[in-house]
Amino acid sequence: MPIELFARGAHRCLMFSDLSGEDGDAVQANQFLVVDGDTGAVIDPGGNLAYNELYVAMTHHFAPSRLSAIVASHADPDIVASLDRWMTATQAPVYISRVWERFIPHFCKPGKTTGRVVGIADAGMRIPVGGSELVALPAHFLHAEGNFQFYDPVARILFSGDLGVSLGTGAQAQQVATSLAPLLPRMEGFHRRYMVGNQVLRWWADMVGTLDIDMIVPQHGAPLAGPAVGEFIAWARELRCGVDLMGPGNYRVPA
Repeated sequence: MPIELFARGAHRCLMFSDLSGEDGDAVQANQFLVVDGDTGAVIDPGGNLAYNELYVAMTHHFAPSRLSAIVASHADPDIVASLDRWMTATQAPVYISRVWERFIPHFCKPGKTTGRVVGIADAGMRIPVGGSELVALPAHFLHAEGNFQFYDPVARILFSGDLGVSLGTGAQAQQVATSLAPLLPRMEGFHRRYMVGNQVLRWWADMVGTLDIDMIVPQHGAPLAGPAVGEFIAWARELRCGVDLMGPGNYRVPA
């Protein structure tokens, strides 16, 4: 069952946290449905494990022909491996960084993505969703080379992709965190490995500091709300990670 992150009038944001199974073979991943009136968008729709329930949930709100956007933060399989099925079931375009627009056709049968991929320029863009929009925010190298986060200005939710991840189960992902400290044991190691470096995190923190954010919702793990939003931004700003932690000793021919 989806978790309702936001509902006001005709605008809703739903999160699916347990569609990848709990057998340990696949990493837990969240998928998102943004509804605005009789249309909407799916954000990071996931792989084939997630497709059926997400698709059925969408039909409870609007017809598949009314889907206005398939939005992808980057091109990892847990983000868009189900793309072939979405291309068949809907007429929606897929929005993804220009870095990846010629890679995602590999997820589909030949010709299915022709004319339906919108490459997002590095500076980002605004994606219309009914009477609202999603703002594609630059998040390059956090963790992918071409990477975007998506801000919903109505719900004041930042869909943050792999930034803000806390590894765990689907049940743990359903527990909204209002304090950062309990999540750090499941968060710190991931960020030190998957984020490229502190300078990029500082630029990101400066950017999101200009937005009204009630909730940061990553692609894995629990949403952050209340005090945890500011705590996470402050923590990320100071984090040493990625190339900050590497040196010549990491680049040696194995014995």
